[in-house]
Amino acid sequence: MKRLDRFILKSFIGPFFAILAIVIFILVIQFLWLYIDELVGKGLEFKVILEFLMWGSCQVLPLSIPLATLLASMMTLGQMGEHFELTAIKASGISLTRVLIPLMIVSVFISIGAFFIGDRLVPYSINQIYTMRSDLSRTKSEIKIPIGSFYDGIDGYILRIEDRDNSTGMMYDVMVYDHSNNKGNTSLTVADSGIMKLSKAKDYLTFLLYDGISYQETNTKKYRDTTLALRRIGFNKEEMIIPLENYSFQHSDSARYGDQVRSMSLKQLTVGHDSLSRMNDEGLAKHLAEFDRTINLRYRSQLDTSWREKGKTLLVLEDYWDGWKDLEAERYALENAANLASQAQSSLESQGYEAYEYTKILRLTDVEIWRKYAQALACLLLFFIGAPLGALIRKGGLGTPAIISVLFFVLYWVVDISGEKLAKDGAASAFVGKFISAFVLAPIGAFLTTKAIQDSSIFNADLIKSAFRKVKSRIAAFFRKPRLVFMGTPEFAVASLDALVKAGYKVVGVVTVEDKPSGRGLKVSESAVKKYAVEHGLPLLQPAKLKDPLFLEALAAWKADLFVVVGFRMLPEQVWTMPKLGTFNLHAALLPQYRGAAPINWAVINGELRTGVTTFMIDKKIDTGGILFRESCLIGPAETAGDVHDKLMAMGATLVVDTVEAILQKNVETRVQRSFIQGSEVLRPAPKLTRELQHIDWNAPTREVYNLIRGLSPFPCAFTELVRDGEATQLKIFFGEQRYDLHAAPGTVLCDGSYIAIATADGAIELKDVQLAGKKRMDAAAFLKGFRDPCSYTASSGTSHEEILKYTPVEE
Repeated sequence: MKRLDRFILKSFIGPFFAILAIVIFILVIQFLWLYIDELVGKGLEFKVILEFLMWGSCQVLPLSIPLATLLASMMTLGQMGEHFELTAIKASGISLTRVLIPLMIVSVFISIGAFFIGDRLVPYSINQIYTMRSDLSRTKSEIKIPIGSFYDGIDGYILRIEDRDNSTGMMYDVMVYDHSNNKGNTSLTVADSGIMKLSKAKDYLTFLLYDGISYQETNTKKYRDTTLALRRIGFNKEEMIIPLENYSFQHSDSARYGDQVRSMSLKQLTVGHDSLSRMNDEGLAKHLAEFDRTINLRYRSQLDTSWREKGKTLLVLEDYWDGWKDLEAERYALENAANLASQAQSSLESQGYEAYEYTKILRLTDVEIWRKYAQALACLLLFFIGAPLGALIRKGGLGTPAIISVLFFVLYWVVDISGEKLAKDGAASAFVGKFISAFVLAPIGAFLTTKAIQDSSIFNADLIKSAFRKVKSRIAAFFRKPRLVFMGTPEFAVASLDALVKAGYKVVGVVTVEDKPSGRGLKVSESAVKKYAVEHGLPLLQPAKLKDPLFLEALAAWKADLFVVVGFRMLPEQVWTMPKLGTFNLHAALLPQYRGAAPINWAVINGELRTGVTTFMIDKKIDTGGILFRESCLIGPAETAGDVHDKLMAMGATLVVDTVEAILQKNVETRVQRSFIQGSEVLRPAPKLTRELQHIDWNAPTREVYNLIRGLSPFPCAFTELVRDGEATQLKIFFGEQRYDLHAAPGTVLCDGSYIAIATADGAIELKDVQLAGKKRMDAAAFLKGFRDPCSYTASSGTSHEEILKYTPVEE
């Protein structure tokens, strides 16, 4: 034997016998549960119960062996695939067919063994198990005398006790009625206490009675003499022996159910089938002859077209009969004909009942004959399902392989018992009934084996499920399009709303903030979402308060199936619970990081290298609901919050459409946000941006200041104050560059005509894009031309943003 074959067989045989033992144990427990009532309460010895379970385990082998073959083959090939052993074997030029050959040989031997087990062991075990059940049915239950009531469980005696000491077994206030002579209550023993002992062989019961009285009455009444004699005997201690029968389990000398169909071997079944067929044929011939004699069919060869000989014509009544002589003759003839018809009917019915019994037994015999072959074949067919599946799914252990194996075995089992029932009822032949499971499993095994040999996947379950849900949602949308309500305010939300409209979704309404005056002229400004809604003719609501009854009534009137929220206020519960599919929000960060109002800005301020967008279901708290989808992107080293905003806006629009589609198809599950926290990862908040934060702290490191400027550009923009002679001038900084070659006290303005920079704790920030108070935004060169003697100024420092965040709570 080659080393590869030895390795494969070793990997298969161990799991096979282990799984076989587990399956037998499970099925024996189920077998024991069926017959538990016949075992409990009879004081059986452990060896008797063990023998009962042994024969029961033999009886479940026809189910256990195919299932063990299926599971072991799938686990063996799956484990080899999971550990890349199968890949290494294929890489060395050995095909999967060559790998399967030793397992196929073992499966053939298992099938042969299953055949002989089904032919020899199982019938014998069934014979033994039914014999034991018969013996158990004759075994009486243990003697348990209840307290305070009469007990008649012992033949010929009635007992009653008032109390019992469970620790010693002593009984108190004992009454024993002896009815063994069948003369009524003529013998009564009353004792203060007593103890009961059962013989080892359970053939007699000993009562030790203390301090009592025995009453015996001679109930021998005669004609003229009606006197009765009563004998009363007191005692301090008395021993009463009561004979018992059938209280111990007695094994029958031989099994008594060998003539049952299921307890016969193949040879016995074949002989029995031949005998039954011959008896059935003889019975049919006998009934036909009797039927012929009963009704006296003299002209049947002419009347029956199937027997008619050539040259013979139909019987002509007028040629043989001249009519009735009188009324009495006609009456007699009709009565005689009725009697003959009744006799014929009885004869046919009797033959039908007899033929039915023979036919039924013959069907059962045929089913048992083919069962022995079908069970053996099932082991081989299930191997050709399990082994290829293991090679395809490449998963070992008792997880996925066990689930898939059980599903295939259930398919085999259901088809097999259905076919067997059809065969027993006569709706199908015995061969078809028992081999219908093979007809089902063989194409599946051939298909899976072909796929495994060709190393091609069977199907992508996720794609199939997704396609099915998509078709289902499209069909549903054809009859009734889902109704969406969009809630948003800023430009970031417009891209998502536009994507929904272009994707063909029915946006029945838009909710945005009310118009507010802004700017120096306090002109009324409209939100970006409102402008889009008006341009596209979408119904619009602009509530001042989200709990306003009029707003809630108008919102409910849209009868939306789903609310989509992008860049809007916190919703009250009566709003986000209104649609039947719920309400989800698009957040411009990878939750649970950066919960809050300014996630884009804070991601850049903190120097993150990666951010993204998240869709989640809204709940009672801010940004804490179950996550639906997340999509990430990189943050470039020189990108500002504005640059990241534009990237996430386009990415978020696509994710919103995907989320809506997944919710409508019911093809998404929420995940709690804490499941995305890795190890000791610290959650960072994203609170509102304040003017205090905008003021640059030049005592901070260069990198920190650089990130703050990027994170606040282009809005609301970081700033500093240039101070000279006690006068301060605000300077907004939109962009700068890090300079580690310049050093001075933090806040010192450094310049030489070609650049302007402000010193930090470990370097300086060279200003590139700035705006002086009351002036236009300009680059550094234009600023230097118009701003005299910048080096005479000092930049004031604000509060570090780490200090600001110390007082910001974080949702866990």
